[in-house]
Amino acid sequence: MNTHTPSYRLAPAAAWKKSSYSDGTGNNCVEVLDQNGAIYVRDSKNTAGPALPLGSAAFSGLLSLARTDSSVL
Repeated sequence: MNTHTPSYRLAPAAAWKKSSYSDGTGNNCVEVLDQNGAIYVRDSKNTAGPALPLGSAAFSGLLSLARTDSSVL
């Protein structure tokens, strides 16, 4: 069963926020959306693709991990 919501159904493109750490070439970019009690994460190269819903604790954990060990990303 696929529980991922296609990101285009969540919000207009303007509502998504791109990471300030994106490399500027269009590669290695993620976008996030805070909506309906979840934080959605998607690949900015595939804006029509799925968005991964995370709770606030899971998103905080992801950010902590990214700050301490960029090799996992």
